[in-house]
Amino acid sequence: MRVLTPDVEGFRVREEPFYVPAGDEVTLFEAAHRSHLPVMLKGPTGCGKTRFVAYMAWRLGRPLITVACHEDLTASDLIGRYLLLGDETVWVDGPLTAAMRLGAIVYLDEVVEARRDTLVVIHPVTDDRRVLPIDKLGAALQAPPEFQVVISYNPGYQSVLKDLKTSTRQRFVSLDFAYPSEEREIGVIAHEGGVSEEFARRLVHMGAKIRNLTDRGLDQEVSTRLLVYAATLVREGVPARRACEAALGSVLTDDREIRASIAQIVSDWF
Repeated sequence: MRVLTPDVEGFRVREEPFYVPAGDEVTLFEAAHRSHLPVMLKGPTGCGKTRFVAYMAWRLGRPLITVACHEDLTASDLIGRYLLLGDETVWVDGPLTAAMRLGAIVYLDEVVEARRDTLVVIHPVTDDRRVLPIDKLGAALQAPPEFQVVISYNPGYQSVLKDLKTSTRQRFVSLDFAYPSEEREIGVIAHEGGVSEEFARRLVHMGAKIRNLTDRGLDQEVSTRLLVYAATLVREGVPARRACEAALGSVLTDDREIRASIAQIVSDWF
């Protein structure tokens, strides 16, 4: 029986991702990697968690396999399954199994979106055993030293039914993320959006005003990612107000009054 494992070269992070450290997260992640500890990234959407993982994979020279978690994700999706290929049956590795064979970092993005019974499969690979039992193969894979599990989620948007079980949480070292400081966010937007620092500063100040609307019923915060999107549209010739409407107002809410408040803030700055 053949076993199909993805080519490791397809998961290399070949160019350095742009990432500006906010604190000691790089040092902590490197220490966890050396010690074979899994890492949990907690923070709001669009604050740089995924970019940080890509940066660390590049920095450590490890392949990166990313899984976008969702409610239909099954254990077989992570581990693998038998498939018919022509007239033969082959075993196709799932991302978790492939990462173990390749000594990669496997990143489970928004992990709480997956079913709880699915997440149980990561338990034996995130404790001192570092073993993945594969019942269908009658085998158990031992993780190489370079293998690491990283998960992320946004505690601010999770219900009680979509929180991590204690038995899962306590297997991880946790790194907390937040939106960048003003000067750091300006630098990120200027670089990623391709706009001047002065224009990025206006976007950041505008974003800070819109974030204050969470006290008036806005249930989403303006992420750094959305501010980068607005800057990118402006760079491509879209007028600033229209860019902010498309990247911010229409995305954040459908409530007419809140959208009007956002539009007023945008007009104050542009």
